[in-house]
Amino acid sequence: MTGAAIAAAAARLAAVSASPRLDAELLLAHALGISREALLLGPDRPVPPAFEALVQRRLAHEPVAYITGRRAFWTLDLAVGPGVLVPRPDSETLIDAAVAHFRDRAPARILDLGTGSGALLLAALDQWPAAWGLGIDRSAAALAIARRNAAPFGPRAALIQGDWATAIEARFDLVLVNPPYVESGAALPPDVAGREPAAALFAGADGLDAYRRLAPMLPPLIAPGGLAAVEIGAGQAAAVGALMAAAGLAVTARADLAGHDRCLALTRG
Repeated sequence: MTGAAIAAAAARLAAVSASPRLDAELLLAHALGISREALLLGPDRPVPPAFEALVQRRLAHEPVAYITGRRAFWTLDLAVGPGVLVPRPDSETLIDAAVAHFRDRAPARILDLGTGSGALLLAALDQWPAAWGLGIDRSAAALAIARRNAAPFGPRAALIQGDWATAIEARFDLVLVNPPYVESGAALPPDVAGREPAAALFAGADGLDAYRRLAPMLPPLIAPGGLAAVEIGAGQAAAVGALMAAAGLAVTARADLAGHDRCLALTRG
C-alpha cells in the first residue's frame, strides 16, 4: 500500500537525492494521477505498477520535475521538461524583491530575460493581474514550454526568441533576470549537470560572463521608478554588484530563505 511503498522508495532514493521522501511522494502521486496533498491526506491505496518505473528513472538521476512534467513555483503549477531549467524556490526571491519595491502600486510592463519555462514572468503576471509582460529566450525548446505555461494568460504574455535584450529599446517597470551563473568547472549533482541545459547553467570560468553582458543593457531598460531583479549565485553579490554599480545602477542585495544573497535589486541611480 502507499505508506509502505513511499518508505521503501525513499530508502532507495536516498542514494541519489537530498529529499528522497519528497521525491517518492511526488512520484507516487504522479503514478496515481492525484496531487501529493491528496496522497498524504487520503486513504491508503494500492500501488500502481507504473510507480516502479518512475522510481527507476529517478535512480538514473532524472529530475523529478522532468519525470512528472510539472513544477510548483510561486502561485503556479508549471509544465517543465528536458531543454528547460527546472525552476527553483530560490528564484522566488526575485518576485519577493519586486513585491517589496512596488508595495501598493503595480508594474504595468514586465520584461523577463532568459525566461526559460516562463516561471518568473508568469509569476509576476499572476501577482499583478493588470500587467503585461514580455519573455525572451534564445532556446526554442524552452520557449515551447513557456508558451504552454503562458496560454492561460492570453495576450498579457508575449514570448519571443532573442539574445538577452538585443534590439529591445522599450522601458519596463520590472525587469526580471535569472541568467546562467555557475563556473564552467564547477561540480554539480548528476541530475543537474547531466540533465538540465548547460546553456542555462554555466557562464564562463568565474560564472560572471552573463552579468558582464547584461550590466550595460539593463539601465536603459528600467523605467523611472522601476526595478530590475537579477538572480545571483551564492557568494557572487560583491562581484556582480560591482558590475552593476559600474553601469550606473544602485544595488541592494536580498537574501533567500536560507540566508544567502540571491537577488540584486537594481534601480537607476
